[in-house]
Amino acid sequence: MLPYILRRLVLALVTLWLLATIVFLVANVLPNDVGRTILGPFAPQETVDALNAELGTDDPMLAQYGRQMKALVTFDYGDSYQSKRPVWGILSGPLWRSAKLAFYALVMTVPIAVAAGMFAARKRDRLSDRTIVLAGLASSSIPEFVTGSILAVVFGVAFGWFPVLASFPPGTSVVSQLRFLFLPALSMSVVYFGYIARMMRASTIRALEADYTRTAVMKGLSQSQVMRTHVLRNAMGPTISVISVQVGYLFGGIIGVEKVFNYNGLGQTVLIAAKAKDLPLLQASVVIIGIVYMLSTLLADIVIAWLNPRARLELGS
Repeated sequence: MLPYILRRLVLALVTLWLLATIVFLVANVLPNDVGRTILGPFAPQETVDALNAELGTDDPMLAQYGRQMKALVTFDYGDSYQSKRPVWGILSGPLWRSAKLAFYALVMTVPIAVAAGMFAARKRDRLSDRTIVLAGLASSSIPEFVTGSILAVVFGVAFGWFPVLASFPPGTSVVSQLRFLFLPALSMSVVYFGYIARMMRASTIRALEADYTRTAVMKGLSQSQVMRTHVLRNAMGPTISVISVQVGYLFGGIIGVEKVFNYNGLGQTVLIAAKAKDLPLLQASVVIIGIVYMLSTLLADIVIAWLNPRARLELGS
C-alpha cells in the first residue's frame, strides 16, 4: 500500500499543477481589465493603471505565472484583489460551510441509496426493482437547482416546515443548523441517490452471481450472513468510487443549490472570484477543490483495498 500511496501523491501534485495552470490560462485569456473591474467603469485610467501596477496584473504573463506557481508550492496566495484581505481568511468560512453541507448530504444519501441498491438487486426484474431504477434515473436527471427550487416552494413556502434560506445567524445551535440546511442537503441527496443506488444495484448483482456467493450458500450460510460477509464487501468497491467522486463535486460544484438557498459556500466563492477576476482567490479555491477530490479518491482506494484483499494485491503490484 505504501508505494501505491506515494505514487498517488506524486500524481496528485502533478494534477494540482495542471489544474492551477489551466485556471491561470483561462483567467488571463478572457478579455478583462482587473483594475477596471475593481474600480468600476468611471474610474480615471491613471488610477486603473496604478492599481494594475500595484497588483502586478500588467506584468508579463510569464512573471505572473511564476508568482502563481510559487503560491501553489508555498500555499501562500497573499491577499484578495477585491477585498485586500488574506485569501485563506476569506476561504475558511466558505470551506467550513461547504464541508458541513456536503457531509450532511452524504449522511442523508449514502445509507438509503446503498440499501435501495441492494434491495433492488435482490428483487431483480420485479416491480420494486423497476421502481427504484426508474426513481434513480428520474432523480439524477433533474438538476440540483431545479430540485432545490421545487423543495423550497413546497416545503418552505407552501407548508412552512423548513426555512427557505440556508443562511443561519451566528450562535445557532447544531439542531437548528440541521433544520436550516435540510432542504439544500435534500436537494443534493435526491440527485445523488440515483447515481449511488444504480451503481450499488449493478455491483450487487455481479456479486450475487459470483462463484464465492454460490459457494457460501451451498455451505449453509444464512441469507443475511451471505449478504453481509460476501456480497456487501465485494459490491461496495465500485459504489465507494462513485461516492468519492461525488464528495469533490459536493464541495465546489453545487453553485445552483447555494444560489437557490442563499448559502455562501465554496461554489459561490469560486463564481464570485471568477467574475471579479480575483486570481489569488480563484486559484486558491480551485486548488482546495482539487485537493478534496484527490483526498477523497485516495481514501476510497484505501477503503476498497481494506474491504477486498484482491484489490490490495493489485495496488501493491
